[in-house]
Amino acid sequence: MLTARRFVVIGHVQGVGFRMFAADAARVEGLSGWVQNRPDGAVEVLAEGDRDAVQRFEAKIRRGPARSQIERVIVDDDTPSGRSFGFTIRA
Repeated sequence: MLTARRFVVIGHVQGVGFRMFAADAARVEGLSGWVQNRPDGAVEVLAEGDRDAVQRFEAKIRRGPARSQIERVIVDDDTPSGRSFGFTIRA
């Protein structure tokens, strides 16, 4: 079943390789979407794909890369687009 989720990851998540970590994790799971830094210091992620793959991805970003410190992850369901557009790192 196709699903999409938007994540806002709060904590020490910028300047620690979080976007690359998330992109690599998404590619391993075969997900589409994007990751970007937010002006408030959080990182925002949109991931779309198979429900089980999105759940595995969520578990990975809740841990984050070694240098990150995750304080909280806000998760919202989104509407899947149904398009496979790869996973990108936004500036």
